[in-house]
Amino acid sequence: MDGFQIGAAFLVLVAVVGWLNVRFLRLPTAVAMMTAGLLGAAALLLLSRPDSSVPAARELLDVLRGIDFSETVLGYMLAFLLFAGAMHVDMAELRRRGLSVLTLSTLGVLASTLIVGFSLWWAAGLLGLPLPLPWAFVFGALISPTDPIAVLAAARQGKPSELLKAVLQGEALFNDGVGIVVFGAALTFAVGAETHGPLITAGHALLEAGGGGAIGASLALIAIRALRSIDDYAAEVIITLALAAGAYALAQALHFSGPIAGAVAGLLVGTPHAATAMSQSTQRYVRGFWALVDEILNALLFLFLGLELAVLGIDGRHAGLWLAAIVLVLASRLLVVLPWGWGLRRRHAEAGLTRLLWWGGLRGAISLALALTLPQGPERDLVLSATFAVVAFSVLVQGLSFPALTRRLTDHS
Repeated sequence: MDGFQIGAAFLVLVAVVGWLNVRFLRLPTAVAMMTAGLLGAAALLLLSRPDSSVPAARELLDVLRGIDFSETVLGYMLAFLLFAGAMHVDMAELRRRGLSVLTLSTLGVLASTLIVGFSLWWAAGLLGLPLPLPWAFVFGALISPTDPIAVLAAARQGKPSELLKAVLQGEALFNDGVGIVVFGAALTFAVGAETHGPLITAGHALLEAGGGGAIGASLALIAIRALRSIDDYAAEVIITLALAAGAYALAQALHFSGPIAGAVAGLLVGTPHAATAMSQSTQRYVRGFWALVDEILNALLFLFLGLELAVLGIDGRHAGLWLAAIVLVLASRLLVVLPWGWGLRRRHAEAGLTRLLWWGGLRGAISLALALTLPQGPERDLVLSATFAVVAFSVLVQGLSFPALTRRLTDHS
């Protein structure tokens, strides 16, 4: 199968699953797509076994193994997904919750990395699994940032309050830059390479985040000026498309944070000030275009995420580690958000803030994409297995139950 045939096959799968979900299941899109992917992966693994080998199943399995999931997510899809998601964030509300978002995106990630790292290392020892402490920190670093794609999708389904939505969305949009830097530092330490001190690492994180934000903001302001000078919906849609790709690519090329550049660019284009640069007709086209991009790429991503099960070859003997990782990540998230939930609850008297901040901290494709970049070895297998278990639980269980939990707590407030 060539590249076009592979892309066509995925789009057909997305269309079929999407139709079945809307017609019969009515599940959140992410849950429906990942479930379909997991079922498809299980079927492929069964049909490609030596005792029941089906040539078509073997060929499809080879196709999946030939796709670089990390490059697909981090190199291509993330730029457009972050831009599309950020466009729908309320910038004024986000500015009011800036301190909470900033601290959760930095101190929260660092605290979670340490808590998850130490606790998983201890749990792996009890289970008799050879997971050294540096590699446990690698897992803690890649799993601590909440996933902007999964969180934004859950927030749309759950209809949380503006305050809660701003904190969850803002945290998810901005903690990836910090998480990727911490992940890089932890991996460097784990493989025995020369490492920098914590102050230098923190300085690198600030530089990458600040540089990415500056690039995203600068290019967005240029794009808004260009939008204001014309009135042609096709050209203006193309300008926003170029902005999303260009901000992410330029930041990455200059070794700054591409995710933060894309998020800042999307936030600024989504503001009321930017809307005045476009006619009412153009605004409908631009927002409609990016809503479609968001829905289609999200569906493709979560379907692909489920199908990755066929590629990873998860070892059932790690089941104890899966359970430990899920419980410890949830416990760490609760410990991290308690101070923020308590503070916000005191100031705003809003019911269920801590529980929703806890349960709404979803992990997703970015964590798995980072795990797949690890060098081959027994530690990689353990980290990858634990990561997939946490991501699957997060999307299927937390993603499915978060909207209902939001509605129940909101109704009782």
